[in-house]
Amino acid sequence: MSDKLYPVAIEVNGTRRTLQVPARLSLVDCLRDELRLTGTHIGCEHGICGACSVLLDGEPVRSCLMFAVQADGHKVTTVEGLANTDGTPGILQDSFCEKHALQCGYCTPGMLIAAHALLAEIKQPTDAEIRVAIGGNLCRCTGYQQIVDAVKLAAARLSTQATDGFKNG
Repeated sequence: MSDKLYPVAIEVNGTRRTLQVPARLSLVDCLRDELRLTGTHIGCEHGICGACSVLLDGEPVRSCLMFAVQADGHKVTTVEGLANTDGTPGILQDSFCEKHALQCGYCTPGMLIAAHALLAEIKQPTDAEIRVAIGGNLCRCTGYQQIVDAVKLAAARLSTQATDGFKNG
């Protein structure tokens, strides 16, 4: 592999980051190893499990399938970016906790990213719409119903706010 490094400027969770990265460094490895944002998990490394999902310009993508250089000039939101500005859990994260929508927690970042993208588009999704939105994320612990319940709770909580409740998305 070449040792050549390429300049990359990415806005990550609202902060512009400038890096020098190898051409073949995956976005997930860049986020975890270079930027120390370890909330994005590495699972299958084939784009199947969804644990590495992030938002790229507001759309969910598998960060294991992207090179960091492909994110140059784009906005990336990781699971850390879904928290409130003071670092406390956001409404969606809090709803996941309240509804026990996480057990081992490995799939949780990807589920939160998928749910966030859904709620940014559909304010009051049906159970079927939620299941479609999270369908690309594998969970071996919850049975998915708690995740559906958490997304519905978050939607209800967000509907009572004057704004859409989401930054970064």
